[in-house]
Amino acid sequence: MEAVAFCPAHVTGFFKAFVEGNQGIPEKLGSMGAGFSIKEGVTTKVIISSITNQNSKYKISTKGFQSDKTDVSEFVLNEFLKLGNFGNIFFDIEHQISIPVGYGLGSSGAVALSLSYALDQVLETKLNKFEIGKIAHNAEVNCKTGLGDVLASYHGGFEIRVKPGAPGIGQVEKIDIKDISVIMICFSPISTNKFIQEQLSKINGLGGKMVNKLLESKNYDKFQDMSLEFARYVDVMTPRMEKLIEELAHNGIKSGVALFGETVFSMVPKELEAKVLEIVKKYSEGKIITSQLDVQGARVLKN
Repeated sequence: MEAVAFCPAHVTGFFKAFVEGNQGIPEKLGSMGAGFSIKEGVTTKVIISSITNQNSKYKISTKGFQSDKTDVSEFVLNEFLKLGNFGNIFFDIEHQISIPVGYGLGSSGAVALSLSYALDQVLETKLNKFEIGKIAHNAEVNCKTGLGDVLASYHGGFEIRVKPGAPGIGQVEKIDIKDISVIMICFSPISTNKFIQEQLSKINGLGGKMVNKLLESKNYDKFQDMSLEFARYVDVMTPRMEKLIEELAHNGIKSGVALFGETVFSMVPKELEAKVLEIVKKYSEGKIITSQLDVQGARVLKN
């Protein structure tokens, strides 16, 4: 038997982290903030069969962009193994990752949530969607790979996270915007965990205020302005990011920064897509992604 599920990549433009309190219950930790999900992400296929080799109960492999860690996948799998008598099953897990890992595109959250959906389908555990999301969210919190990506990509679209936590606890307000292209250029990765630990008080001071401001305007251009302000305030801007952002602005094009990675994004009407690409292609050292918003969120593709 097999099942396939997809989770969109997610970009956060600014946030406020909640990593303490709530008795350390992981599903109540997370982040408020704002961001968007795109049509690229992680597709996970799970094939189950009877165990033939007692030394091995699962295999985890990756196609496309590579991840050097399997701890998030192992956490999700172990949570599902607690839900039934699955001791005689071998799990062949394959993640197809269409976005670079470590660049602020929520790849670990997408791995966790797509795997959670696929396992629920193939094992017929019949969890409600909030429970599926909670397992993935808890994997991210426990493995210290992210805070709000699972909640956001669970819902999809352009969202403001107004309450932290796992799906079913955390809450988002989705903002409907039509015919938007998203162009990104990824220069180099940044360690999310290290950055959050070092910058937490600074991050939280500004991030919470920005959530309230964006709730008033619900405007994606304002969101991009806030993202730049946030990135400069927490000091993640590099000279080449500043150079690109300045060139885009000189051409009347808004942009923002994906947290956390050396990644610049621009959300523009489709008629401006070619102009943005013409500018970012000058930066040959970066990986360029052109996409649209994914408004559906994570989902099972087939079983």
